[in-house]
Amino acid sequence: MRATVIHAPHDIRVEEVPDAAIQRPEDAVVRVLRACICGSDLWAYRGEAERQPGQRIGHEFLGVVEETGPAVSGLRAGDLVVAPFMWSDGTCEYCKEGLYTSCDHGGFWGSVGHDGGQGEAVRVPHADGTLVKLPAEAVSDDHLLTGLLALSDVMGTGHHAALGAGVRPGSTVAVVGDGAVGLCGVLAAKRLGAERIIALGRHTVRTDIARLFGATDVVAERGEAAEAAVRELTGGRGAHAVIEAVGTEQSMRTAVNITRDGGAVGYVGVPHGSGTGLDLGVMFDRNITLRGGVAPVRAYIPELLEDVLAGVIDPAPVFDRAVPLDGVPDGYRAMDDRSALKVLIKP
Repeated sequence: MRATVIHAPHDIRVEEVPDAAIQRPEDAVVRVLRACICGSDLWAYRGEAERQPGQRIGHEFLGVVEETGPAVSGLRAGDLVVAPFMWSDGTCEYCKEGLYTSCDHGGFWGSVGHDGGQGEAVRVPHADGTLVKLPAEAVSDDHLLTGLLALSDVMGTGHHAALGAGVRPGSTVAVVGDGAVGLCGVLAAKRLGAERIIALGRHTVRTDIARLFGATDVVAERGEAAEAAVRELTGGRGAHAVIEAVGTEQSMRTAVNITRDGGAVGYVGVPHGSGTGLDLGVMFDRNITLRGGVAPVRAYIPELLEDVLAGVIDPAPVFDRAVPLDGVPDGYRAMDDRSALKVLIKP
């Protein structure tokens, strides 16, 4: 089969690799219908996250079950399924607590020795605990299928950030970051009843999506200027809930500084470039809560799925470019130079 591999920074290729195949009784093989490139994939692409030459890449996909191992009981060939960005057994102590990303037997797509999502097929370990079935009729609805793909990562991650930030009905929310996760954070905040949502971003195409998703205000400044703008919009007090979806030291500092006293920051930006860290004294004095981390999206898929199917939320607009599998290297270049927000892959 064909799949995307990374050989070195800025060296992404689509190559022939061994077919995905059942290796353990709990496995399933999924033929990929939709995959995508994540902003976090760019850290490997840029050489800021180490990868072995020839390692697979990609962690967001949905598709059709082709084959199941003898221990798989909840799925069968022909089922349409979506995969969260990590696999999990669904039965360990962490999974029972809803923290699927800490599963005793879990793992990350594209890790050494495992298939990545950006390919024609994927071997799925612990298929019963990992995969979520989708309505079969969704396969013929391209827009719906695209929206459902967002459940594999960005929609669930935005929701995780909103929960961490304590978004509640009537609250004022600020979102730091105009990437796909930040935009889904806007959508999640709207879904949870936020009354005012301030999106921080400088790219009109992206902030237009933020407004579509429910943002009431847009702040284009950065750093201290952004902090001053948010303070002005909130009567000098800041936002009750702040979603941090970038992961840099500057973005985290901005998030803390625009949080209202007694408020909370929900952080889901993959940390990179943090040198001096946060001033805990500021957070202590102002009673600011920090909560977040890698999102256990498997826990959120069922409830978010219901709302996508009902048309309550539609995350599909975060995908602004589509490529075939051979176009994946071009997709990485487009996301790296910010000419694309999030690239959809149609193998």
